[in-house]
Amino acid sequence: MGKTTATDSVLPFRPAAAVAPRPKGAAAGRWIRRHPAGALSALVLAGVLLASGLAAFVSPHDPYAQDYDALMRPPGGPYALGTDYLGRDVLSRTLYGGRTSLFISLAAIAAGTVAGTVIGLASGFYGGWLDGIVQRVVDVMMALPSIILALALMAVLGPRTENVILAIATIIVPSLSRIVRGTVLQLRERQFVEAARALGASDARLLSRHVLPNTIAPVIVIATNALSGAILIEASLGFLGLGTQLPVPSWGNMLSEEARRYFEQAPWMALPPGIALSLTVLAVNFFGDALRDTLDPRLRRRQA
Repeated sequence: MGKTTATDSVLPFRPAAAVAPRPKGAAAGRWIRRHPAGALSALVLAGVLLASGLAAFVSPHDPYAQDYDALMRPPGGPYALGTDYLGRDVLSRTLYGGRTSLFISLAAIAAGTVAGTVIGLASGFYGGWLDGIVQRVVDVMMALPSIILALALMAVLGPRTENVILAIATIIVPSLSRIVRGTVLQLRERQFVEAARALGASDARLLSRHVLPNTIAPVIVIATNALSGAILIEASLGFLGLGTQLPVPSWGNMLSEEARRYFEQAPWMALPPGIALSLTVLAVNFFGDALRDTLDPRLRRRQA
């Protein structure tokens, strides 16, 4: 047998096969294929938000201008969706009404989400007497139907836009804080939190660096699903005359008494805001379901 040298025992170098980079749109395409209803709903929501946000530029008429020569004119001509009982353009008022309704709903969701997250974090992390008091208050608030609580708050605060935001945000806080509390109760016993505490991390650092980031996904899902309820509550308050006050348009007050009174003569007064409201709520629900399926790790494992 020949003598084996060190050179002979070394395997020849073989460069590793290059891994092809994943296309940037692959993840988005896969999400669209898995959630077609959610993708379509996202497009609808984007269109509604864009049209409402740019209402001042895309509205064909002044939403407050009254044309007494065109009272309750049917759709067509210069008024694509007709006019109301004061001769105001229904299309323009629907666009501006969407801006009002969506602004109130989104502002209420933002305020309620921040407040509910803070309350849930404190209640779940510290526990004790604080948790007991918070949960009893939450129990009382959750025992009341949302619309009843909203009506009671508006009766006390008065029908103003900022009060509508406050009332809807107050309704969101109990359920969101309770879900955040449940998540925190699980997280505070996890090993990475115990390890950080053993290393001397303060409560503020534990909450901001370890607990809060792990509650973001459920909070986003809850807030998205709560948005449809906020839109409906805002519309209900406007319909009852306790929300945004005329002549400022909102989808709710456009469906109020005048629209009902003249519905048989001029159904186009109520149909556009009603359809816009229904489509928006439906799109939010479908998009929220798709977002929940995407962010929930248990559902991701089932789909894998």
